[in-house]
Amino acid sequence: MRPLAIIPSALIAALIAAVPAAAQDDLRPFTAEDVFELEWADQPQVSPDGKHALYVRRSNDAVKDRTLARVWLVALDGSSHEPLLAGEGSYSSPRWSPDGERIAYLRRGDGRTGLYLHWLGSGRTALLGTFEDAPRNLEWSPDGTMIAFTKPVKGEAEQLVSPRAKPEGATWAEPPRVIDRARYRTNDAGFLELAYDHVFVIPAEGGTARQLTSGDFDHGGALSFTPDGEQILFSANRHEGWELETREADIFAVDVASGRLTQLTDEPGVESDPAVSPDGRSIAYLRTSNAREPFVPSDVFVMDRSGGNARNLTAGLDREAGNLQWFSRSEVAYTFEDRGERNIGIADLAGGRRVAVEGIGGTTIGRPYVSGTYDAGEGGALVFTKGSARRPADLYVARGDRTRRLTRLNEDLLAHRDLGELRNFTYASSLDGREIEGWILTPPGYEAGRRYPLILEIHGGPHLAYGPHFSAELQLMAAAGYVVVYDNHRGSTGYGSEFANLLKNKYSSPDDFADHMSAVDWAIAQGFADEDNLFIAGGSAGGIATAYAVGLTNRFNAAVAAKPVINWVSKVLTADSYIGQIANQFPGPPWEHLEHYWERSPLSLVGNVETPTMLITGEEDYRTPISETEQFYQALQLRGVPSVMVRVPATNHGIAGRPSLLNAKVDYTLAWFERYRTGAER
Repeated sequence: MRPLAIIPSALIAALIAAVPAAAQDDLRPFTAEDVFELEWADQPQVSPDGKHALYVRRSNDAVKDRTLARVWLVALDGSSHEPLLAGEGSYSSPRWSPDGERIAYLRRGDGRTGLYLHWLGSGRTALLGTFEDAPRNLEWSPDGTMIAFTKPVKGEAEQLVSPRAKPEGATWAEPPRVIDRARYRTNDAGFLELAYDHVFVIPAEGGTARQLTSGDFDHGGALSFTPDGEQILFSANRHEGWELETREADIFAVDVASGRLTQLTDEPGVESDPAVSPDGRSIAYLRTSNAREPFVPSDVFVMDRSGGNARNLTAGLDREAGNLQWFSRSEVAYTFEDRGERNIGIADLAGGRRVAVEGIGGTTIGRPYVSGTYDAGEGGALVFTKGSARRPADLYVARGDRTRRLTRLNEDLLAHRDLGELRNFTYASSLDGREIEGWILTPPGYEAGRRYPLILEIHGGPHLAYGPHFSAELQLMAAAGYVVVYDNHRGSTGYGSEFANLLKNKYSSPDDFADHMSAVDWAIAQGFADEDNLFIAGGSAGGIATAYAVGLTNRFNAAVAAKPVINWVSKVLTADSYIGQIANQFPGPPWEHLEHYWERSPLSLVGNVETPTMLITGEEDYRTPISETEQFYQALQLRGVPSVMVRVPATNHGIAGRPSLLNAKVDYTLAWFERYRTGAER
């Protein structure tokens, strides 16, 4: 984080006025070094009196090559803004006590996570406990005497053999790893120890954490105390065969004193994120159908405290709802995605609905994904993150129709950079005339009438969405002289279920390919793009689309497929997402539908590929394993197609998860494209 100097605002104004106008206008391009200087706001938490907010301030550290997190405190009237928790380590999950006098938070350091308590009045801090596996879902009891959280508890595995005794002083090889569970590995954590998430409480004055739930099931998600503090609500799938169920969970209440469980819902599908109303009479929660569809939106429901009389507050919204909170005794706030933006909606118990805030976001800085966090506070305050195409997230507060910007975290950097300009456009897909939304980022100093080399950049998911948001990766591409086009093709979220499921049983396919190529043709027809210098790139699902596209066309000079799926048969039987993917994205398992899996695979088209292709994948990627990349690379090598494989060591699916790796991804991409640019533009 850049050092903070407290300078009176009048002096700042005087200093700015003294700077010559030419110096103020002396902008330079955005560079890879600037990535290390970016900061953004996240995880706001409004104080109980509605006058202040905590937030997590994220910044990149060039020495540690990590994104660090500190906790800052800001007055909602804009009168103060100061660091609260900014020592060594990384901070997360700050939570106000009910009386507003203490802050619970987590700090990660030296391979362990500590749960701490900070007293605002005295400035003192106490450690409540340290954990090898980080606690999650912190929640204060209403009387402030305890803090609830979830964390993994190791289970007991049956041993096939007993370890043999070693001679004294012997050094033997690591013992074999024995796996007998369906869910044994994740992209984030790698191979999993046998463990189950359980609900705990710990006294706020210090003491021993007490486990409330039991059994070989995962209990978690958002926790919510009842107003009397006697029960905690959570979500879990406690079915016998839960490991092989993809969309199933119910809401339970656990007695804090006895640990007795009460099941409150039992509908097919997922009921999650329970939140008890301030008066304790109702429970708001999210509900998702278990329909076997690639995309199923969640709705906001409310039911009586006993679990009966459930009703849908967002019926007909047909958007993915999430992040629900009680806004008042009779209103629930939630987020939903719409056309590349995340909005905050308010639903009342009588059935009314309104949009309170449009366009929160800015918390993902690599690529322009829909994002954003918020918190609802006393007095109708909504504190949220909001960025733009030119800035990552700052903090804002809205009360009624008035909105105040509380931070300007990147003005000292980005106000002095010549950034690319983003424009929105819509076009008709050549497949069926369906309207598709896209954006085009033009290089700094763009001259109308001049044609530029074009990069088509495809988002992942595929059931995710891009929008008009700041992207360090795309700004670096624009700074290198490219126009960058991206679109929310069929399958993207924020345009309704029917649109999202247009790719059911066909990703990737000529359908989404037509959407992408129509965007390229639009950019050429509008005079932005040089049709002799076209390039394509994408990551994850975008990597699949890239690899599939070069099997259908030779129009691109070069391609970069990041962490792609190449062979769906091998992918679904080696990746961590296999259970849900087979059940909801395909008509059945590959041994029953081999031809279908092959048709969706870029490897089926590799015999057509002539486009020089780079592949970039993490060597520890368990979502789209590097064996997928190896298959395409070796096939291209056998066919004599110019190709290169970039392997990112000690990295999973998040190949741009560290600042240096974000820059490296762009560096390799641009170097590959520069090799195949033609004409005077090269």
